Amino acid sequence: MSAKTYFNWSSGKDSALTLYYLLQDSNFSVDKLVTTVNSHYNRVSMHGLPVSLLKAQTKAIGIPLEIIELPEQPSMADYESIMSKTVNGLKAQQFTHTAFGDIFLEDLKKYREDNFAKHNIQTVFPLWKRDTKQLINQFLDLGFKTIVVCANSKYFGKDFVGTVIDKAFINKLPEGVDPCGENGEFHTFCFDGPIFKNPIPFTIGEKVYREYKAPKTINNNDNDSICKSDSEKYGVWYCDLIIKS
Repeated sequence: MSAKTYFNWSSGKDSALTLYYLLQDSNFSVDKLVTTVNSHYNRVSMHGLPVSLLKAQTKAIGIPLEIIELPEQPSMADYESIMSKTVNGLKAQQFTHTAFGDIFLEDLKKYREDNFAKHNIQTVFPLWKRDTKQLINQFLDLGFKTIVVCANSKYFGKDFVGTVIDKAFINKLPEGVDPCGENGEFHTFCFDGPIFKNPIPFTIGEKVYREYKAPKTINNNDNDSICKSDSEKYGVWYCDLIIKS
């Protein structure tokens, strides 16, 4: 019998590839996608994607979406309280497993495992420890399409966001940048591929730069969450995407 599983959907490429593998694995039945959203901006946490595009994306996948609303800058206590309430609700719906698209962030994986063990929910990491260059090439070979929606200004400038990823993109990444952006170098929006019934129509909007005060760690339910260094500030370039009606 397949385990009733909910998937922590970020809207990006790693999530899309993870879900692709999960949907082909008879051990799991993915019956819900769960995404954290910044309620102040009404955008996907960390990615900055408008909720309208998130909903269009998950509708094209055909799996029900549950949105978790977080305040603009939640304290750890606020975050864990909201997540605990959410997980208890999913347990009441008979979910026994939860899946993530993490690849090699050890601290984050342990954080997830420890917290879900308290709720007797088993964690699944289909991409864990796989070679990221091979993963991004598999992603492209399968016919997925994705666009960069935000990027760390330490590595990239304004022109980088809004780029559709292809194999030439991978070869041009700066030295030290992970091909999947697994260390938080960049995040994407996946808009087409084998898990979608149709491509997600959008246009590119404004590009903006924002600076944030970096906490010692960020432990987020979102698929592409990262642990950050204890620095004073970090900058992010965002590319807004506008859904076509």
